[in-house]
Amino acid sequence: MLDERSKKVLYAVIQCYINTPGPVGSRVVTKKYHFGLSPATIRNIMSDLEEMGYLSQPHTSAGRIPTDSGYRFYVDSLSAEKQLVNNVLTAELNKKFELIKKDINSFLDDASKMLSELSHYIGITMSPNTGMTTLRKIELLKYRDNRLAVILFTDEGIIQNRIVPVVPDISQRELNRIAEYINSRFKGRSLDEIKRLILKEMTKEKVLCDSLISEAIRICRNAFSAAPGNIYISGLSEVLRLPEFCDINRIRELLQTLEAKHIIVNLLDNIADSEGTQVLIGAENILDEMRQFSLVAATYKEGSRPMGTIAIIGPRRMNYLETISIVDSTAQFITKLLS
Repeated sequence: MLDERSKKVLYAVIQCYINTPGPVGSRVVTKKYHFGLSPATIRNIMSDLEEMGYLSQPHTSAGRIPTDSGYRFYVDSLSAEKQLVNNVLTAELNKKFELIKKDINSFLDDASKMLSELSHYIGITMSPNTGMTTLRKIELLKYRDNRLAVILFTDEGIIQNRIVPVVPDISQRELNRIAEYINSRFKGRSLDEIKRLILKEMTKEKVLCDSLISEAIRICRNAFSAAPGNIYISGLSEVLRLPEFCDINRIRELLQTLEAKHIIVNLLDNIADSEGTQVLIGAENILDEMRQFSLVAATYKEGSRPMGTIAIIGPRRMNYLETISIVDSTAQFITKLLS
């Protein structure tokens, strides 16, 4: 357990390093923070913090920089300050999005850009897995002789278009009747739930005898297959300005990570059921590709049901207080919109 003096010095080193990348010496801390301690005393405290694993010394003659453990101790102390920033950010979010009248995918694309603009790091949003969304209405349109355009409208504002096979001689009038049947039978249910109900319906004698209902069930089976959420990534140019990315190998590593979207999906899926804003610092990330970065993420919901995830990726030397507040406020804002 750190005493108050050690905490103050640790926080000061972290703040200095966030603001100006480069090892932080005891004289810098003495000048910037009036703790009433001599440089020698601060140097001794920094040495103790290094022994405890909170700081490291990259060169024998240089100052110290925070370790992942040092950042973790710092992040865990931020909850009291977070709400003060949230009020300002919530007002900013309302101002930015008050005129947006779009489906959720377009909205989330804009939200990823906004996350990046506010944080100056990489903003990421993931739309809901379609299996979790709730059917509001289905429309069926004859596309070709044996093809059908299925348009799904969900309560979450997602509009999906799918092309599925259909019997060649079916008429648009019959398709309208099938759409009416599906809407009356399945409206208000999640796509995953509809799939389960369809499997039960297929065994019923009435379905087997009624060709129209049978065709409706077959259309549903093809149309309601769930798809993973879309990923929206913005702000690569923001992080490339940071000194951490002056190394071409680090840039290449970052680009490869972002291009392999399944890596980001796996990362966010691991956070999807977590409560509150999650912070993964460096080696805390389960994926090797992410261990040079920090990730701040939160889940947005419809009511109490998790729907999707938003995140910011940046260097381990990120402004955690501001970034946590941005992610937390944005997740709450999207949750409010969906509700």
